[in-house]
Amino acid sequence: MFGRGVIVGVLAMAVIVVASNFLVQYPINDWLTYGAFTYPIAFLITDLCNRALGPGRARRVVYVGFAIAVVLSIYAATPRIAIASGSAFMVAQLVDISIFNRLRAGPWWRAPLVSSTVASAIDTALFFGIAFAGTDVPWLTLSIGDYAAKLFVAAMMLIPFRLLLGLTAPAVGAAEQR
Repeated sequence: MFGRGVIVGVLAMAVIVVASNFLVQYPINDWLTYGAFTYPIAFLITDLCNRALGPGRARRVVYVGFAIAVVLSIYAATPRIAIASGSAFMVAQLVDISIFNRLRAGPWWRAPLVSSTVASAIDTALFFGIAFAGTDVPWLTLSIGDYAAKLFVAAMMLIPFRLLLGLTAPAVGAAEQR
């Protein structure tokens, strides 16, 4: 049920989400927070789990990572940010898994790039709308900057994705049959 790959994915996911929820509280300027540069790594984790373990186990990583990250984020950030993050995370990561799985047979770069681009838009809209609507935080400009940073980081994450793809390739055939 929770093999080594799922456990590693869950731990990596929890660390990235909690760090991002802490860092999103610190703006760099009116357009960006530090969390904009760490959170997109969550999509890399999901995409690697999807490629290596299949969509069912990738969803397991998302569910368990979600639970751990929300609980820890209440202490690392604020309850409102934890709720916003958890809601956005769950929806966006499940969309990412679905899109990635539909595109997995194409060129190696298409599935992670397209799924991360679409899921990042959903995540950004949900997170900033829930976390900062009705506050003095300039959340509309922060969401635009955040999404732009996520697109940049998603493109940059293709490099480690490609490098790590070789480590996950042997498990792909077996995982897709499950």
